Amino acid sequence: MRMTLESEYSPDADRIMAVSLGPQHPGAGHFRIRLWLDGDYVVKALPDAGYVHRGEEKMGEYRNYTQNVPHLERPVILDSSNILFAYSLGVDELMNSKVPPRAQYLRVIMSEINRIISHMYFIAIQGLFLGHTTMITWCMGDRDFWIDLGERIAGARVTFAYIIPGGVRNDIPEFAIEKGLKTCDWFEKRMGEYEKIFYDNPMVHQRSDGVGVLSRDDAIAFGATGTVARASGLALDVRKDEPYSSYSDFEFKTPVLTQGDSWARAYVALLDMRESIKIIRQALKGLPQGPVRLKLGPQPRVPAGEVYSRTEAARGEMSYHIVSDGSPRPYRLKIGVPSAKNLRALPHLLKNVHIADIPVIYWSLNYWPVEADR
Repeated sequence: MRMTLESEYSPDADRIMAVSLGPQHPGAGHFRIRLWLDGDYVVKALPDAGYVHRGEEKMGEYRNYTQNVPHLERPVILDSSNILFAYSLGVDELMNSKVPPRAQYLRVIMSEINRIISHMYFIAIQGLFLGHTTMITWCMGDRDFWIDLGERIAGARVTFAYIIPGGVRNDIPEFAIEKGLKTCDWFEKRMGEYEKIFYDNPMVHQRSDGVGVLSRDDAIAFGATGTVARASGLALDVRKDEPYSSYSDFEFKTPVLTQGDSWARAYVALLDMRESIKIIRQALKGLPQGPVRLKLGPQPRVPAGEVYSRTEAARGEMSYHIVSDGSPRPYRLKIGVPSAKNLRALPHLLKNVHIADIPVIYWSLNYWPVEADR
């Protein structure tokens, strides 16, 4: 279908074709990008989100603070522990609860396990979009070892529902500590193989070097977060900037690159996982003794007030604004997700690029439609 665009494109309106990428496109993930094309080039791109809206924030007002746990992780099942981490921190602050040290460590362990699980999926699909099918088979297979470890700790797979207000759902079995340390040792070596076959691959560099460059200034202007911000030279990490839980007990770095392109955004994820390994290993070896949760009861009453809590999730800053009226249910619950923040950069990055570059640029933003729509 041909159509006339805004006045800025009117001189060449007869050359412009308007098309939609998605929402059924297998790579778009229930998300549409409206594209205006001049031959092989994108002259304009507009994201069209909202196809998987679930009403999570409104549902949160009709369930008590404990019942909210299982459904709040649904928007981002790849990173379920981190979206629950921010929620639980907020509820804990409203109740003025002091979470036991052992629970603090277990929260961090599951948070970093989920970070790895999420990044593995991100890298796998990036490999697929680049035509590197080995990467998706390796990552999807290796990711299962981390899901197995999470299952040993939480008792469930993928959607762990492990981090709860007042602590964690259950203690870690003794055998899972040894399994966790062995998994860390194995995966540390495995990531070296990822570098050789994927990140150092000439085809990968040809398809992603200098593609979709987001400068440091633009990253600031668009409010980028997570791997997107750190690939553009911004050392943003809530774990370092505003340490929460027990993160101040651990030695780790915030990986930062300056290229700001699609390759850098994917490589920062690998560097992130290396730091996650360090944190998990330290936490498992230094796990304090004691209880793992507070006894809040099935219908905990939270004092009236409001709180803003945030964490560093796999995709970046995850936040909650919770308003309590003193009842067992939140009066208002607002979720701020990193995918929505990073999506702002998409129209800028897609302008004047080749059609073939759209998938690698889009996915390099680590955008998860269900998280953004929530």
